[in-house]
Amino acid sequence: MKFNFEDSVMYVKGVGPLRAKALEILNIRTMYDLLTHYPRSYEDQRNVTPIAQARIDEQVVLVGRLSNINFRTARNLKILDAILTDSSGSIQITWFNQEYLLKKFKTGTRLMVIGKIKVNAWSEALSISQINSFAILEPDEEISLGIKPVYASTAALNQSFFRVAIKNLLEKMPPIPEILPAELISEMNLMPLDAAIRAIHFPADELQLSEARRRLAFDELFLIQCGLMLIKRQSREEQCGIICKKNGALVNKLLTSLPFKLTGDQSKTFATVAQDMESKFPMRRLIQGDVGSGKTVIAMLALVKAVENGYQGAFMAPTEILANQHFETFTKMLSGLSVKIGFLSAKVTRSKKMREEIYNQISSGELDIIIGTHALLQEGVNFAKLGLIITDEQHRFGVAQRAALSKKSAGVPDMIVMTATPIPRTMTLTIYGDLDVSLIKELPPGRKPIKTYVKTIRNRKKVYEFVLNEILQGRQAYVVCPLIERSESEKLNYIDPAEEIFEKLSRGVFKDIPCALIHGKLKPSDKDNIMTRFRDGEIKLLVSTTVIEVGVDVPNATVMVIENAERFGLSQLHQLRGRVGRGSEKSYCILVSNSKQGDAKTRLDLMETTADGFELAEQDLKLRGPGEFFGESQHGLPDLKVANVFRDIQTLIEARNAAEKFIANSADLNYFNQLRKNLALAYGDKFNQINQA
Repeated sequence: MKFNFEDSVMYVKGVGPLRAKALEILNIRTMYDLLTHYPRSYEDQRNVTPIAQARIDEQVVLVGRLSNINFRTARNLKILDAILTDSSGSIQITWFNQEYLLKKFKTGTRLMVIGKIKVNAWSEALSISQINSFAILEPDEEISLGIKPVYASTAALNQSFFRVAIKNLLEKMPPIPEILPAELISEMNLMPLDAAIRAIHFPADELQLSEARRRLAFDELFLIQCGLMLIKRQSREEQCGIICKKNGALVNKLLTSLPFKLTGDQSKTFATVAQDMESKFPMRRLIQGDVGSGKTVIAMLALVKAVENGYQGAFMAPTEILANQHFETFTKMLSGLSVKIGFLSAKVTRSKKMREEIYNQISSGELDIIIGTHALLQEGVNFAKLGLIITDEQHRFGVAQRAALSKKSAGVPDMIVMTATPIPRTMTLTIYGDLDVSLIKELPPGRKPIKTYVKTIRNRKKVYEFVLNEILQGRQAYVVCPLIERSESEKLNYIDPAEEIFEKLSRGVFKDIPCALIHGKLKPSDKDNIMTRFRDGEIKLLVSTTVIEVGVDVPNATVMVIENAERFGLSQLHQLRGRVGRGSEKSYCILVSNSKQGDAKTRLDLMETTADGFELAEQDLKLRGPGEFFGESQHGLPDLKVANVFRDIQTLIEARNAAEKFIANSADLNYFNQLRKNLALAYGDKFNQINQA
């Protein structure tokens, strides 16, 4: 039978129907999935340590025989103790909540244990209770030492299963053909692909493992960059975009009527946007601007430019209240121009009369600019001549949602995506490689910096007395909490959920102040109602979870208290902090935490001293890694299995440069057919925008 990576994993020796079903939990269905289920870490089993030579806090490999096997229960823990003895001495080994081992262990059982040496708190003798892995050995079995892979696993699939199954697969598998051009492999001095895949699972030494990682990380990043660039190439070469004229009377009238002068970054960004819109290629631009940097006015200018060229513009925001705020801002700012603006949300579409009226206004071209929520994507919304699409806080929308809006145009509309979340350059290259990027780092003049302070829980009383004083002077305040309610898993942690904080504050120091609680479990209509009342000044103190991270402007809000601030990343803290400081009054952000050391303290100290969101984003990436940076953002790209965009920054840049050179120097797309197959095999339909040549 011909070997096919896309065949079921059950073709691998040792994998039957039951194990195949268990593998599905880890999204392993094919032989390719199993092959690319790369180790998450490794155990160095090359040297067995005599028990007598074991030292505190050392990671060791011990081999001996078991005795004094004892099982007990304490504080709801099931504890199995045993003594491991070799020719040099003995040590206590402890397993927690693994009662099944009683059936496997008996006096004299030969065992290999990998773990960290600790001191028993009662007897002061050495012990191992942090066990990485262990293996029962036959009485005369030779010890198979080496660097052993450690895989992400489940209760039904242990490390032994993965090591044996993947070894069986590698033995059956023919040599893997190269996917990169030979000249690129030579130029980059890369390990052959077949050798790299075998070595990533079972490396002979650290050097071989390092070279295997570098090769597979390069391939991963190179493939993604090529996929993004193919999308970009297709957009630029196969699609003819909308061609606008130079800025005319309408744009110039708006520019002169603005009550402020554009900052240098704003002027530069709009000039680039205008140039994109005047090009024959469809605009695909990401505008990054820190909180309060003035992205909205760029969106307004671009939409007016589309209108004066005879096109409609759509502006999509993630929430109804934010969309409504944009609608009010646009209506006010464009009141002196002959531009008709419409608003569309789920609330509007609930009325059949209102729905039909605005649908007709959109399809007839009566409305020039339509501002709304995801309701813009609904069936029945048909534009007469859609020329520009702008999505605000773009990470709140999936790729499919933005594509759905784009399809509502008869041609190929220009597109701008905007975010107030500063994104590190490395993430931008990886996640938004198919977009051109503009940065607005300069804040408008007159905006006062937000004073940030870190306080301990002991200072809470003084913190809230300060907040009360601000409110009594006519201001408003936010209190942000990491949790809505206290779950079972959080009962032992010192986390104060929003519901408890709200009860304490509203019945205590703020009992005479209008307070409200808002969180993600409320109905959208209830959340909008609370935010509207807060914006209008009816509510003075708003206790919230991170649902207010992307919210309306409340210039009168001057204080934000963030409880258990150590639970948030730098970028999220900075985003939350940006909810205040939007008016003319001095504003404050107070971070309440008891963290006195480690990364948490480092993050909070940086918040006190740094106001630059882009610098904080880079530090966040260093401290928390790429997996935590975006959380559940719908960036639409596959997860990286080997590469780490911060640790492998040099490899990322090399892969990016190689992909640019490769795409630019290809006279035709013949080789891309194989490239597409590799993209499809590795990433499924993530790059399904790429048409066949």
